[in-house]
Amino acid sequence: MAEVSKRLSDVKVRAIKEAGFYADGNGLYLNVTAKGSRSWIFRHRFAGRRRDMGLGSYPTVSLADARNQVAECRAMLQRGEDPMPTRRVAPITPQIVTFADAARQYITTHEQSWKNDKHRQQWRNTIEGYCVPVIGALPISEVSVHNVLTILEPIWLTKMETASRIRGRLETILDWAEARGLREGDNPARWRGKLKHLLPAQRQIVRHHPAMPYGELAAFMGELRENPALSARALELTILTASRTSEVVRARWSEFDLNQKLWERPPERMKTNKEHRVPLSDAAMAVIGQLPRVVGCDFVFPGARFKRPLSNMAMLELLRGMRPGLTVHGFRSTFRDWAAECTGTSHEVVEMALAHAIQNKVEAAYRRGDLLEKRRRLMEAWASFCYREAGEVVVPLSKAAKK
Repeated sequence: MAEVSKRLSDVKVRAIKEAGFYADGNGLYLNVTAKGSRSWIFRHRFAGRRRDMGLGSYPTVSLADARNQVAECRAMLQRGEDPMPTRRVAPITPQIVTFADAARQYITTHEQSWKNDKHRQQWRNTIEGYCVPVIGALPISEVSVHNVLTILEPIWLTKMETASRIRGRLETILDWAEARGLREGDNPARWRGKLKHLLPAQRQIVRHHPAMPYGELAAFMGELRENPALSARALELTILTASRTSEVVRARWSEFDLNQKLWERPPERMKTNKEHRVPLSDAAMAVIGQLPRVVGCDFVFPGARFKRPLSNMAMLELLRGMRPGLTVHGFRSTFRDWAAECTGTSHEVVEMALAHAIQNKVEAAYRRGDLLEKRRRLMEAWASFCYREAGEVVVPLSKAAKK
């Protein structure tokens, strides 16, 4: 009878600090070295001998990938076949696998685990647009530092963010190829290898999203309310809940508990990968109450195509027509400035209202609640501020709301 599998999880794997072997079941072990590197081992017996078979390093080879490899190997063992010398991912030999082939195979294998369509498309666009024209036909086993530099140098100081992402994606693909037995040696795209000595340091310029001063918000919200478009209602709810664009346009009716005045966002839709409860103010509830429900579509803001959400650009296009130069994301900064300057609300309550991750590891370890009731009072005050008469004196939150 096979051992019980799935004893590990990605969270556990990342949390392990001490060196040693950690069993997942079915002969799969995570080997953690004293320096902190992690790799997968398949421990099995063949022809009466116990053997350890390497399956690749983590996270290049994910826990799910390692389990799939073990399943293939155990099937071979049951047939009396030796998995070590014959095991291959593809029927072609490493010498003829091109970079383009390897990159596309990596993306196809992993894209279902990525958070959203935009991330998948960015991967494909950067690899196909910048890398494949230069090294696509080159065998993956022959990609060198010179090849990586040929891709990166023309954009390293002019398109810094794009260049950094391309370097990271190249490193990932080449690590994956090594784990699959398609290449050997140092990874030429690794920054801590030779690249940090060959490429100049990037001086990143932080560009903040243009934000509306909170003193101008009441007049804007008055205009927004007069607009009957669905994108106007989406923007109104975005502002009232201090949310991100994607969190609103992809909202589903099944996430809302209108009796409790709660919006419960699942982890897979959150930037922090953690469930987040949003208290809905009376004004937010009023916006939601105006929205029609489309039969057969769970999206709160349905798009032009059936069973698809509103476009990510819909709110921005609306805003460009009303206040050119501003961004939808900038309203989160407007909320942050208002909370800091007009309410005296504690930093932790505001950060949680914005669904920011807790940066302090000690604080994160001890935090159990989500300060829901404190955030509810804050969001009611924010809604009152948004819809006050233009020019009305700002009334600070009560002491009870600040606590």
